[in-house]
Amino acid sequence: EADGTGRGALEAFNAAEVHASDLTFFLDQEGLALRAGHHCTQPLHRLLGVPGSLRASCYLYNTEEEIEVLGKQIRETLQMFRDM
Repeated sequence: EADGTGRGALEAFNAAEVHASDLTFFLDQEGLALRAGHHCTQPLHRLLGVPGSLRASCYLYNTEEEIEVLGKQIRETLQMFRDM
């Protein structure tokens, strides 16, 4: 919607089976720029019992195709870890 309802330019997430830094490393090899770490929210990570998270930042210049590629690469990289 035009008022921004339901939209977010920043997504922080993690995957239970893979450390955020490892996932970020492999996504970087695919040309995707994500950040891994605490993102100035270490108390929250501690409360949630997670060592950190990944962060993807999107903005007006990102295309729908780029977002789809991000999702596809995350799924494929997680599958690579499951297959190990």
